[in-house]
Amino acid sequence: MKNYKLLLFALSITGLVFTSCDPSVEAPGAEDTSKITYLPKITLNGESEIELDCDTSSFTDPGAIAEAGGTEIELITKTTGLYFGSENIDSPDSYTITYSAFNDDEIPAAAFRSVLWAPCTGDFVTSISGVYTSAIKRTPGYTTPEDVGPIYIKDMGNGVFAISDAIGGWYEHEYGYGPDYAATGMTVTANSIPLNDWTHDDIIGVGAFGGALEMTDFSVNPATKTIEFTTEWSFGYVFEVTLTQVN
Repeated sequence: MKNYKLLLFALSITGLVFTSCDPSVEAPGAEDTSKITYLPKITLNGESEIELDCDTSSFTDPGAIAEAGGTEIELITKTTGLYFGSENIDSPDSYTITYSAFNDDEIPAAAFRSVLWAPCTGDFVTSISGVYTSAIKRTPGYTTPEDVGPIYIKDMGNGVFAISDAIGGWYEHEYGYGPDYAATGMTVTANSIPLNDWTHDDIIGVGAFGGALEMTDFSVNPATKTIEFTTEWSFGYVFEVTLTQVN
């Protein structure tokens, strides 16, 4: 009996030795591994807000640098014209430049630059381009208690002028919803500015709200440097807008 117990003890010790040497057994805490990741960082070259003269001939983006852990990484740049749709800063508009980058773990970073290129002031003889403030009456609704803005009118050439917001900034400025709610894309064509002869047949939406907006009346007053127009929205609203030119 004594020899039998010694044999069982020896076999138990042997089993423990072989089990502890088995490479398939996971060591305690092996799953608690950690990894260092360096977050991406974007540094702008120059100012974050740039204002250009109206007669600027060209613009070069100062750019930015993207890094992760002190090593430069790929930088993605996108330019958006808020009102007139250009993806290049080559004519008047209010632009946002978005710089973005990703590190090796696809963690993102972003930085932004705004570039304002206001249109030059028209003479109301050959051009109505320029920067304006806006007074609006919405029916049904109410009248803005004071002028809002800015509203931009851009000379597109060949007598065509584009308006940054064909409801005068009602949602963008009066309500403070921002440019995503501006009625962009409306144009008028000057057959004769002195004779107040205009063509306006665009049908557009009202920003993120959509619908169909149509201009029913448009006239200018060279003596007061003001513009009056009316737009009707398919959602049941009429906007009567008076624009006053700002030097």
